[in-house]
Amino acid sequence: MQKKRERIIMLADCQSFYATVEKIAHPHLKHRPLVVAGDPERRSGIILAACPIAKSFGVTTAEPLGVALGKCPDLAVIRPRMEEYIRVSLQITSIYSSFTDLVEPYSIDEQHLDVTGTIHLFGGDPAVMAARIQQRVMRETGVRVRVGIGSNKVLSKMACDHFAKKNESGIFELKKNKLADTLWPLHVSKMFMVGSRMTRHLEVMGVHTIGELAHTPLAVLRRRWGVNGEVLWRIANGIDDSHVSLATHHTQKEIGHHMTLPRDYKTLEEIKIPLQELTELVCQRARAKGMMGKVISVSCRGADFDRPTGFHRQRKLDDPTYVAAAMYKTVMELFQLHWDGMPVRSIGVSLGGLVSDQVVQLAWFDPYEEQLALERVTDQIKARYGNTAIMRASSVTASGQARDRAEKIGGHYK
Repeated sequence: MQKKRERIIMLADCQSFYATVEKIAHPHLKHRPLVVAGDPERRSGIILAACPIAKSFGVTTAEPLGVALGKCPDLAVIRPRMEEYIRVSLQITSIYSSFTDLVEPYSIDEQHLDVTGTIHLFGGDPAVMAARIQQRVMRETGVRVRVGIGSNKVLSKMACDHFAKKNESGIFELKKNKLADTLWPLHVSKMFMVGSRMTRHLEVMGVHTIGELAHTPLAVLRRRWGVNGEVLWRIANGIDDSHVSLATHHTQKEIGHHMTLPRDYKTLEEIKIPLQELTELVCQRARAKGMMGKVISVSCRGADFDRPTGFHRQRKLDDPTYVAAAMYKTVMELFQLHWDGMPVRSIGVSLGGLVSDQVVQLAWFDPYEEQLALERVTDQIKARYGNTAIMRASSVTASGQARDRAEKIGGHYK
C-alpha cells in the first residue's frame, strides 16, 4: 500500500500591509515612522497598522492614536484607503495563484497555499519555493511577505506568527517531529486560538507552556471544555485535518453591520436612526445575496470605557425575512427591552439563520409583497447611483450616519 504523501501548506503574511502600501504610495515617508489610523476626529482613531520603524518606538496595532503619538510625536498618520488595500491584496492573490491553484484567504493580508501538488515544479524544496514567492510579490507590489510552512494550516500559521516573522529570511518550516524543540517551549498564551481568558484558565490548571498543554490528557480537557478542549489539544499537538479550500468562506452564516458612533448617543430617538440605517443595510445585502434570515440579533455597547455595559441579544422569527420594515420592528423591540438607558458608544444589527429566498410563506392581509417591492426599487436606485442617492429624511439629521458610512468599506474610508 502506497504511503500517503504529507501535505505542504504555507501561510503567507504581508508585513505591516496597510502601512507598507502607504509607504510605497508616499516615497518621501520611507524612512519615517508611519501608521495607518482611522479618522482622529472620531472614535475610530485607532491604529490599524504600523510600519516597523513606528513599532520600534513601541507603537502597537489597535491602540488609540493619541497614545501612539505620545510614544512617537514624529508619526506620519495616514487615513486608511480600503479600496487600494483590497486592490493590492487581490494582486497578491493572483501571484500566489500562479504557484498553486489552492489559495485560501485567511484575511486581507494572510493567505494559505497548498503547494503539495506543485512543489516539484519549483525544485521540491519548500523554503526555495517560499523565497520565489517572496521575490515575486516584492518585485510586483513592493510588499514583503513572511511565509510559515507546515504539514497543515495550524502548523503553517504558528510557523509564520512565531518564527518566520522573527527571522531575517522571513521563512520558517515548523515540522511536527520538531515541536518539542520549537513550539512547545513557548508560553501557552502564544498558541493560536488561546486568548487572555483561556490563558488564565490554563494557568490555574498548572498549564504554562504549549508543551504542557500538548501533554495534558485529552480526557481532562474534554471534561472541562468539551469539543473546545479537544480543539486546544489538537492545536498544541500540531494536528489539523482541514484542507485549503477555495470554498471555505463561501458559506455565510449571518449578515451584519456594526458601527462605532461619532459621539455618545443618549436618547432613544437619536439611537433609533442609526439602528434603522444598519437594518436597511443588512437587508439590502441579504436581498443582493438572495438570502433571508430567521434570527435577528442586536448588540450595544455603553460609553463608559472603565465600566463597559451593553448587551447582545437575538430573537428567532416564525418566518424568515429580509424586509427592513419587518426586521426593524424586531430590532427596536430587542433594543428597548435590553437597553439600560445609559449613553451608547456602538451598535450592531445582524440577520442569521440564513435560507434561500426562493421559497416564501405568504399570509392573507400581510403587506410583505408591497414592502418588498418598494425596497427592491430602492436597491436598484442605490446600485446605480450609490447608497446616498435615496435616504430617509432622518439620515440627514445630526444623528444619521448613512452618508458617512457610504464613504467607507468595512467601517474604513475607501
